[in-house]
Order: sequence, then structure tokens, then C-alpha cells
Amino acid sequence: MLDRPSRILSTDVLVVGGGPAATWAAATAARSGARVVLADKGYCGASGVAATAGVGHWLVPPEAALREDAMRARARAGGGLTDRGWQLRVLDETWQRLSELPALGYPKSLDDRRRPVFRVGQAPEYLKFMRGYAQRAGVGILDHSPVLELLTHDGELKGARGLELNSGASYEVRAGAVVLATGGCTWKSKSLGGNVNTGDGQLLAAELGVALSGMEFSGFYGIVPKGTTMDKNGYYGFASFTREDGSPVEGNMFVSRVPLLRASLEGQLYARFDRAPREQWPTMRAAMPNFFMVMEKLRCDPFTERFAIDFVLEGTVRGTGGLRLVDATCSTGVPGLYAAGDVASRELLVGGATGAGAPNAAWAVSSGVWAGRAAAEYARRHPSDVSATVAGSGRVGLRPTAKSAEPSAWRELLRAIQAEILPIEKNALRTHDGLSRALVGLESALSDARAHLHGTGRDLVRARETAAMLAMARWAYASALARNESRAMHTRLDFPATDPEQQHRILCRGTEQIEISVDPRSPVPAEGWLAA
Repeated sequence: MLDRPSRILSTDVLVVGGGPAATWAAATAARSGARVVLADKGYCGASGVAATAGVGHWLVPPEAALREDAMRARARAGGGLTDRGWQLRVLDETWQRLSELPALGYPKSLDDRRRPVFRVGQAPEYLKFMRGYAQRAGVGILDHSPVLELLTHDGELKGARGLELNSGASYEVRAGAVVLATGGCTWKSKSLGGNVNTGDGQLLAAELGVALSGMEFSGFYGIVPKGTTMDKNGYYGFASFTREDGSPVEGNMFVSRVPLLRASLEGQLYARFDRAPREQWPTMRAAMPNFFMVMEKLRCDPFTERFAIDFVLEGTVRGTGGLRLVDATCSTGVPGLYAAGDVASRELLVGGATGAGAPNAAWAVSSGVWAGRAAAEYARRHPSDVSATVAGSGRVGLRPTAKSAEPSAWRELLRAIQAEILPIEKNALRTHDGLSRALVGLESALSDARAHLHGTGRDLVRARETAAMLAMARWAYASALARNESRAMHTRLDFPATDPEQQHRILCRGTEQIEISVDPRSPVPAEGWLAA
């Protein structure tokens, strides 16, 4: 349990997180006239998956035919679960916001035709700029200050409570509105930059009754050169795959992944980018320098030599599940609570397909802007109140029913969770019996966590992260059990076909008993999405 706060801050809008979605939300709220505090568990602008990724965005010029084609392609890959209206909003908002960056002091975001573009290797520069942009707008930033629970008074959201890692002291931020932008969840699988992505925001919202959507689309395994964490997947579309003896493995990383994943359980696999046109090699090297830096350390030319590969779970970062948004403001349904970026479901944008890279970057910009603007407006009508008596909504990891275990008990619980969620044979090659058995193991972990998970200082943060990862695993598998078909990223070996009657989104809610339902809002994909 958190100690009595050493300081209480008052603000209009609290943004939880520190990546692109968080900084866009914070800057937008501040430019809308709100007082804003941003609290990040790491160093804002330098932690998380975006800091190690490219910054290409889903940018399609405002030409009707081009955009319709782009939206149809996303709907087709995503199993028809997209929403054309939301897609169009994202394309419009991202195009407009990135076009304005030069006037804000970021001059490298337009090409020779004055169209928005992000060039190679700009992720650190872009994130540094966004931190500065937020600060210049007046945002107060709390680095290394993870938020551990939301605060309420008579059922109304009043802010959040967290821990300052450097001092070990707890703090409170009383706020009229809160934007969650904490990213997705990789279950500490060692995906590049993903170990801070533990589902924190999803748990914070779910403890207030918020529903999640698309959690069955969480079993994406990225490829890494063996012994590394470099999970950059784009170029594996140019790869051929072989076994130890050189025999080929049919399959594609993004279309027919099952043969590759099955073969990986039988022995070592190798990849080589021998399907890439030779004239494109220099461009490909320049476009992904961190990947080729790793290959240089391995003394391997991936275009001409095969290299050993492993698979790493990228969860809802490369997947698409997260908090369900109830309207165009990115509201979660709890008054004053909004979500932006990977903490929210991206089904509206990409359906059940991976939204990694360009779509997720565009989603971070647009949802951040919408959530920040709406939060500022809500806070104007509902100012913060430092005098109100507040209650913390956090339970598992903060308020155990017993304390017989050591504060480091989170380590054993994390291993138990990972044993159920990380293996390919459980999370990628799904069956009813396998999912059911895994859920039994996770329910046992929940019983232990509810009773014993606690800590102080950094152990308290780890305990709370573990509680969030446990919740995310349970939601993922419960949703996967409910989708008795294979669609987009979700593969059920016992239901290998796609069922037209299941072209709907699946909702889950609850931190104790999980409730599953079908989203009453039907997908509205772009017209003609089923056409070849």
C-alpha cells in the first residue's frame, strides 16, 4: 500500500504516460488553456517502444481514391472489424497535425512538395521535440513517477496517486480529468523497448469498470535474430525461412504465420532476406539502421547469409487490443477519463491485424489530440479539488488480503504468468483445451496475487505491474476462448475457418470475474473490403 503522500499537486488535466500519445495529449490540453501535469514511469520521451522504433506514420494524401484503397486494405487484413469513419478521422487528423510541425519548430517533417513525412532515424529527435513541445506549452513533467492507482470521491474521478522512484515518496495529483496513455503490454517478454509496457493503464481503467475490446488479438510473435531483442519485423516479408538442414519452411510472417510458429517448436529456424531486390538493399539498410547495427555485431549480411532467429511475444503493442473507447473524444465511459495510443484498442483503425508501425504512430497522434482536447474541456467544467476526501481504486498489488509473502513475491508470480502467456504453443497455436488450462493457471495466480502481492518502493511498482500483466493475460485468453474462429491475428487450431457470423468485436470487463460480451456497435469497414 502507498504511504501517505508527501505532496499533493492540483491541476486541470493529468496525463499518465510519456510516449507520443501522451505528449500529444498533454501539449494539446495545455494549448487548449488547461493546466497539465504529465507523469511517466520512465523518462518522458526516452522510454517505451516508440523510443526504439521508427516514426513512419500512416499518411495518405487527401485524395478520395487513395484513402479508400488504404482503408479497404486495412479492413481486409483486419478481418472486417474496422470502422471507416474512425479511419478517415485518423488520416485527416494525422495529416493536419504533422503538416503543422514545422511551424512549431520541427522543420524536418515536410518533403519537397510540402507534404508531411518523417525521415529515417528520427525517433529520438521526434520524441525529444515532443517533450520540449509539451514543456513549452506549459506542461509540468514528473519523470520516473509511475501512477499506481486512480482516485475517486463519491464515485467521481479526482486524480491519481503514484510513487516518485528517485525519492521513494508517494504523491497525489488532483485533477479534473485524466488521460491514460501508458501503452500496451508485452508481459516483459524482452521485446525491444517493451519491458515498461505492462498494461498499467488498462488495469487503472478496468478497476473503475471500463471495458476492453479486441484482447484476443494479442498473440503476435515478432522475429528477432537469435540472442537479441531486435524485433523489427517489416523486412521479414522479404525473407525465406529454413530449418537447420536447409529445408524450406513455407509461410509468411504477416499472412500465414502458423507454419513458421509450428516449425519453430520443432527446431532452430533461420532467415535470409534473399527476396529483397538488390537495388533496394542500400535503402533498406538506411531505413532501419538499428537492425543492421545488430547484424553487423553478429557479423552477418542478412541479404546473402542466413541467420538464426527466435520469436518474442509483442502482445498488445504489436497486437491491437486495449480499452474500449465509447465516442469520438476517446472517452472510456468513465466521466473525465480518456485514453490515447496503445492503451486503447486499435480495432477501429486496423481491426484484428497488427497496427504496429505507421497505423499505431498515426493513432498516437490523432487519439492524443482528441483525448487532450476533450480532457481540457471536461476539466473546465469539473475543476480539481484538493480538499475532497479521496479513495484509491487500486486493489491487487496495493491492498493484499494477507501479507505472509515477501515483498519480492512479484518475481515468482511474474514467472507463473509468463509460463502461461509467453509460450507459442499456448498463445499463438490456440485451442479450447489449451486456453482453458492456461486460464486455470492464471486464476490460481490471481488467488495468490490477491492475498500476497505487495511491496514498498520499487517492489511496490513491480507488484502493481505484475497485477496488470496478470489481468491482461486473463482478458486475452478469456476473449480468445469467446472467438470460436480464426480471424486476422487470432488463430484457433480447433476453429481454423473464419466465420462470417462472428464479424463483431468482443468486449471483456472485470478484474475479479471476467464478463464477456459482443460489442453492440457493429464494424463498418470500407466498402468493397471483401473484394480480392
